[in-house]
Amino acid sequence: MAAVRVRQQQQQHVQQPVAPPSPKPTIKRRKQTNQKFEKMMLLILVGIVAVLSIVVLNKQAAIQTTSMEIQKIETQVEEISRQNVDLTVRVSELSTYDNIWKKAEELGLTQNEKNVKVVPGE
Repeated sequence: MAAVRVRQQQQQHVQQPVAPPSPKPTIKRRKQTNQKFEKMMLLILVGIVAVLSIVVLNKQAAIQTTSMEIQKIETQVEEISRQNVDLTVRVSELSTYDNIWKKAEELGLTQNEKNVKVVPGE
């Protein structure tokens, strides 16, 4: 009977597999203050990025507006310079001796050499 008991004990040991004890997972908990600090820093970072983005877009819009104004002014300058050239040509045409003489005759002016005064030059 002793042999039967020894066999039963061996079968019990064989029937129940011996599994190594599973290690319990260790859970590391952060302190609540660190999480609050990290969240606050993240919000501040997002806020700074948003503000800088708005500033950059605002500056780009101002640059674009200024550029458009410069182009308008340049076209106005070109137009005025063309008008100046045209007027200069017209002045040179009208200031010829023949045109001045015709205009003087239209106004009733005559050439009188007795009325001419000579101013001594320096």
